[in-house]
Amino acid sequence: MRELKCPKCGNVFSVDEADYASIVNQVKGAEFDAEVNRRIAELHRQHQAEEQARAATLEKAHQNDLFKKDQEIAALKAAVNQHAQALEIAVLQERQQAKDASQAKDAQIAELRSQAKLAASEASLREKSLQSEYEGRLQMVRSEAATRLRIAEEEVERLKDFKTRLSTKMVGESLETHCSTVFESELRSLLPHAYFEKDNDASGGSKGDFIFRDYEDDMEYVSIMFEMKNEMDETASKHRNEDFFRKLDADRNAKGCEYAVLVSLLEPDSELYNGGIVDVSHRYPKMYVIRPQFFKAIITLLVNASKKSMEYKRQLAVARSQSIDVTRFEEQLENFKDAFGRNYRLASEKFKTAIDEIDKSIAHLQKIKDALIGSENNLRLANDKADNLTIKRLTRGNPTMKAKFDEARRDEQA
Repeated sequence: MRELKCPKCGNVFSVDEADYASIVNQVKGAEFDAEVNRRIAELHRQHQAEEQARAATLEKAHQNDLFKKDQEIAALKAAVNQHAQALEIAVLQERQQAKDASQAKDAQIAELRSQAKLAASEASLREKSLQSEYEGRLQMVRSEAATRLRIAEEEVERLKDFKTRLSTKMVGESLETHCSTVFESELRSLLPHAYFEKDNDASGGSKGDFIFRDYEDDMEYVSIMFEMKNEMDETASKHRNEDFFRKLDADRNAKGCEYAVLVSLLEPDSELYNGGIVDVSHRYPKMYVIRPQFFKAIITLLVNASKKSMEYKRQLAVARSQSIDVTRFEEQLENFKDAFGRNYRLASEKFKTAIDEIDKSIAHLQKIKDALIGSENNLRLANDKADNLTIKRLTRGNPTMKAKFDEARRDEQA
């Protein structure tokens, strides 16, 4: 066993031969390694010297290259600076142009905005004006509709109240009063010379309710016979409009009216009669059925239609007056013949009586008797001449009078 002391910590420890031999080998190896390391260090220093020499050479070459590079860089920098200055000038010019263009666009945009704002303002004002006008008209229409509705409701209530308080006869009279009031208040100013009165002439056994006539140049151009019919809801027997057509047509013909109009509240649920003016001329000529609200309309319609045919009526009236003149001449002639014959018969009877009395009482008046007989003969001859007096003989050699008489006969037959 051998003892060894550690040079670092100073501890002594024992080792055997094998461990000692191993340690000696290790020491020898360390020396060898140290030699190797020394040699390596030398080589390394030599290599560094060479490297430094090479580096110095390279550094010098590099410095030359750097100098050339710096010259090139300086030239490039000068070129770049020159190009940059030119580019900057160009950029400044472009920016100025862009700025000018932008300012021009801004001015145009501002002008367009101003115009758009003005147009929007005008449109807003126009819209407000139209809205105000619309609201005003709407308010007016609503107010007018409300007023009409209120008046209609009041009228309905008034009529309902009337119907509860009036008898059947009074209901009919209230309809007549309504039509008369409408004519006087709304049509009288338009037709100042018109005749509109109740028909009070019942000499023919019947009469209508109202007669309307109007004139132009003292010539009647339109005439209407009106019949007003109403019926209370409580009336047991419900009439129809057609129940009165025959009587209305007879009254129209009796009073010489051209048109016949039935103003009716009968059959209140009829769609036909509630639709407006109903023409029943297929039943009776020139006859119409209306509700009271069409009273003014039917008069206006018939008046306007009749005025359009006024010229034809005027020409017809002239022709008729000529025919009437000729007819009256013939009638006067016939009346003269009848009167003459009647006077002759009376005179003949008187003379015969006188002759009988004279024959019975006075013989010496025979001469007077002969004279009276002679007078009778003369009267007979005169009567024969009058009987033989005809239109043909009167118009012989007078073609104008013959044509007038022939025309009068044709008109009378027509």
